Formats: sequence, C-alpha cells, structure tokens
Amino acid sequence: MKPLLISRHTATSCIGTGLDATRAALAEGRSGLRHCDFETITLDTWIGRVPDLEAVVMSPALADYDCRNNRLALLGLMQDGFIDAAIDAVSRYGAKRVAVLLGTSTSGILETELAYRRRDPVSGALPPDFHYRGSHNIFSVAEFVRHAIGAGGPAWVISTACSSSAKVFASASRLLELGLVDAAIVGGVDSLCLTTLYGFNSLELVAPEPCRPFDPARSGISIGEAAAFALLERAPAHPADDAILLSGYGESSDAHHMSSPHPDGLGARMAMEQALARAGLATADIDYINLHGTGTPSNDSAEGAAVRQLFGNATPASSTKGATGHTLGAAGGLEAVFCALALSDGLIPGSPGTRNLDPAIDIAYRQVPQHAPLRHVLSNSLGFGGTNCSLILSRAGGKTS
Repeated sequence: MKPLLISRHTATSCIGTGLDATRAALAEGRSGLRHCDFETITLDTWIGRVPDLEAVVMSPALADYDCRNNRLALLGLMQDGFIDAAIDAVSRYGAKRVAVLLGTSTSGILETELAYRRRDPVSGALPPDFHYRGSHNIFSVAEFVRHAIGAGGPAWVISTACSSSAKVFASASRLLELGLVDAAIVGGVDSLCLTTLYGFNSLELVAPEPCRPFDPARSGISIGEAAAFALLERAPAHPADDAILLSGYGESSDAHHMSSPHPDGLGARMAMEQALARAGLATADIDYINLHGTGTPSNDSAEGAAVRQLFGNATPASSTKGATGHTLGAAGGLEAVFCALALSDGLIPGSPGTRNLDPAIDIAYRQVPQHAPLRHVLSNSLGFGGTNCSLILSRAGGKTS
C-alpha cells in the first residue's frame, strides 16, 4: 500500500489529557490506574478513569449528544489543536471529502443505564429527556464528531471489541485508495459504564489489582476509558524526515471461539503477516511491538506464541495496558498514538504493572521504558473472540537518533 500521512494525532486517557502529559507518563513508565471509584460500582478492581471528565460541558448546539462517551470525545478533540486541524481539513478538501471513522464498544450506554433508574414507576417508560440516538446508539460518537468539525463524508463506527479503533485505520486506507475521500478522522472513544465493568467481572476477567500483562501471576484486565484521534491524508512524494506514516495494516479472524483466542495465536499471526506484507517489510525491519497484552492468561499466551513464531525473541515488545487499563474500543487508536510518540521520541514504552515475565512466553518483553532508534513499529489489537488487527507505523526519514 502507499503509506498514508498521519498529519495530526492526539490522545486522552487516565495517564494524561493530550500528548505532553501522555508522553511524560510513557517516558516515566507511570500508571494511571486507581481503585474503582466509578458510579455505584463496588467491585474490588482497578480502573483507568480520565481525570475531570465530569467537568466537561457540551455547548447547547450539541446538547442532544450529551453523554459520558461524547464528552470524552469532545475533551479529546480539544487537545493538541486536533479539532482545528480537522476543521482545516474540511475547509481544504470540502466537507464531503472528509470521512469520520471511529471505534467504540459501548458508546453512550451509561446514559441508558442511568435512565433506567429514573423509569416511570407505573408505565416503566424511560424519562423524556433520554435521547437514544445521541447517546446509546453506537453511531452516536461518529455523528457527534461530524457535527463538531463540520464533516459530511462517509462516516461509520466499528464495534469489534478491542480491535475496533485499529480497524478504522484500515477502513480509511481503503477509502483513500479508492479516491472516495481526501482525508479521514480516525480513532476511538470508549468510556466507563456499568455494563462493561459488571460484564467483564461476570466473565471472571477483571483483576482485583492493577493488571499485570505477561506476568506469571496475571489475573485479568483493568478496564479504562480513552479518546484517541488521528488525521490521515495522502502522503506527499517527499514527506518530512519526522513525518509519521501508516505504512501497513492486517486484519484477520480467529474463527475459533466466541470469547477465547486461538491458543497458538493463529489469527494474531495472520494479522501481523498481512501488515508486514502490505508495508513491504520483513520481521527484521520492526523495531518495536506494542502488544495487545491484556493481562489475561489465555490472551497473553496466544499473542506471545504468535509473536515468538514470527519475530523470535529479539524484537523489543511491551504492553501499555498496565498504564491505561484496557480501553476496549479505544485501545487500538490509543496505542497507535503511543506508537507515533515512540517513533517521534525514540522511546520504547515500558510495561507498568508487570513484575516478572512469564517464563513460558519467550519474547523480548520490556518492563521499563528505554530509548532506542526506531523506524518501523507494529501495534496489535486482538478483539474479543478473535477479531484482530495489526498496524505498522513508520518514521519517514529513518530512525530516531
């Protein structure tokens, strides 16, 4: 594929609002997880809650979209000049030539959960101020972003659990390649809600402590929330040396089980192989792998096997889930931004929470941040039940020094 220019990106999660705070936390190997204090939930677990999100207020013009998920989207859009860059792209290319493609898992379902507490005691009707289309509807976040920036091109939301906001990069690439758009706003937004926390707890996948990816004592995930955005455009013939490019993507399905990955990581390996082939790269070209690394025994084992089969035990790899928690539908976009920062700063992020590496997983796992020259990095997002996506990001002008 022709590499695409990531002309602007931003991220907001529990480790920071915007890029400066995010890169500082990654460089320090700092975690933003804290004991669960969300809503009325009494589960003994840790979460990645975005600070001060409750203080975000929608303008009257966007009031129909008021929910925690869209307030998080707005907070994310406002960082690093992203919303201005998006509006500028709409102005340069025309509204219908800019796509909005986002990932989420539960959208604004929290508003529905809260509305059920206020049902009419006689009829059971939901309160009249509940706005399903602007909150619960899975498309709500894309429609909200379109209104916020004035875009009018193709728009959709992908909801394939953990791979959602990685797969939108692939969708954008196809739209650009076909000539249907000139730019795409991609990324993911996913916020805390009762359904996610109680749901994963019922599956016995929630850890009672900050998650410990690839640690022999790992016991599950920590759930977080995040908003991450990137502006994709066609790359110029001669991009600047420090330009960050999307150079490859791969998508696959395990077709193995409703909730468990293929034990040998078959689907994960296929996604990575496709991404490498599309980028025209060999495994030896990859300088760092941002692992999906959730902290559940089966997921870490399967991904570790896939990475070991393809890359051996020499390519540095880490999981940032111990810093942010698993941000579910936003994870792919968030970790793509982490990879862009890694390329810009020459920094391999560490793996907060991991105390020891599982001796059964033979990969070059990095527990603490380290500086290193980077040119090509790979990010894995392996969805619930085996909907997988791998992205390759590259620095145009060679490795960071």
